[in-house]
Amino acid sequence: MTACPALFISAPSSGSGKTSVTAAIARSQARRGKRVRVFKTGPDFLDPTILERASGHPVYQLDLFMGGFAHCQALLVDAAREADLILVEGVMGLFDGDPSSADLAAAFGLPVVCVIDASAMAQTFAAVATGLQRFRPELRHCGVIANRVGSAAHGRMLGEGLPRDLPLIAALPRDAALSLPERHLGLVQALEQPALDAQLNAWADAWEAALRPGFPFKSQRFEADAEPPRPRLLQGRRIAIARDAAFGFIYPANVDTLRALGAELAFFSPIRHEALPDCDALWLPGGYPELHADALRAHPTLFAALAAHVAAGRPLLAECGGMLALLEALTDVDGRAHAMAGVLPGDARVQPRLAALGLQAIAWPEGPLRGHSFHHSTLDTPLAPIAQASNPNGGRTAEALYQHGSLRASYIHHYFPSNPEAVAAFFAG
Repeated sequence: MTACPALFISAPSSGSGKTSVTAAIARSQARRGKRVRVFKTGPDFLDPTILERASGHPVYQLDLFMGGFAHCQALLVDAAREADLILVEGVMGLFDGDPSSADLAAAFGLPVVCVIDASAMAQTFAAVATGLQRFRPELRHCGVIANRVGSAAHGRMLGEGLPRDLPLIAALPRDAALSLPERHLGLVQALEQPALDAQLNAWADAWEAALRPGFPFKSQRFEADAEPPRPRLLQGRRIAIARDAAFGFIYPANVDTLRALGAELAFFSPIRHEALPDCDALWLPGGYPELHADALRAHPTLFAALAAHVAAGRPLLAECGGMLALLEALTDVDGRAHAMAGVLPGDARVQPRLAALGLQAIAWPEGPLRGHSFHHSTLDTPLAPIAQASNPNGGRTAEALYQHGSLRASYIHHYFPSNPEAVAAFFAG
């Protein structure tokens, strides 16, 4: 059993400021020399890039559907062994979704604090806060954070109606200069924000100025059974992975899984015109190929190398944006058509509105996997799917899985720890 201070940061809704508050706490503690480990609830590639920069360490996902209880438990135990503080950022509102942030916090007994946008509230703030506290009494609420507060007097008013067991931890002032840029899938990636570190320090300054004296980070006990060593099914296999602003949607746990299976990993940046490394298999993760189509098309060797890789019968997994880059054409949101690699028959169009969103379960030929889907593009291909995903919550999103020679493609962002043996069987060829 391992003990470590921990805090679960949630909210009544998306857009309340969970990410900025979590990042502010992480940066505040990190610059004091504390070892901070941050987790993000559910599937998300964008918020974790901000939180990783704030804390100085990779941010892993905790998802009871994609990874399961034991996997999440093991991640928390590993973090607790080396951290001075664990922060978990929730997703959407505290009780939204299935599984919800509340489900995760309850599963591990994590103390909860809710961030509430107080910009248009006064005494009603206390009603919202206490309603969140009492809706599921088994949750351990330890306080509330008011965000976008208009003045010191406003902050005092917000705290006056709160019960003694739900103190106002901090009243953060409204400041438009502290907001982060967004695009169609959410926050702009950390690597695309040159001024991010200065902004994170400004957030930390605001947090330290607003924090009420005496708030303790409560210690939490974590325990898990030792996991058996993973069979090294990919020993001797070299897997190339595209990683840059065009292909940045990579779960750290996926990389860990491939390494634990024995694979040697070779990362490369297509938009910086780095050559495809010599490899036995290739993974093109999701990202924003539509924003970097010109750079991809100008790569002197990439498209030919991708075609040669597939022609040689070497495995290639392409997920969402990675799949779009392999098509014959991709039309961006402005209506500009871009010729792509032409390795996968078909074309796609990016649209302003959301096309699909939801957790996904799919049966690969090698075994079942889990993941999620989130995209603004639509695909037109003559290929027939080899499998169709299902949504555990009954939503409409049910993505197809395509096979074209040694190429496997889907809009699904697969979570490799959900079935490492199936992933190893595919990449082994």
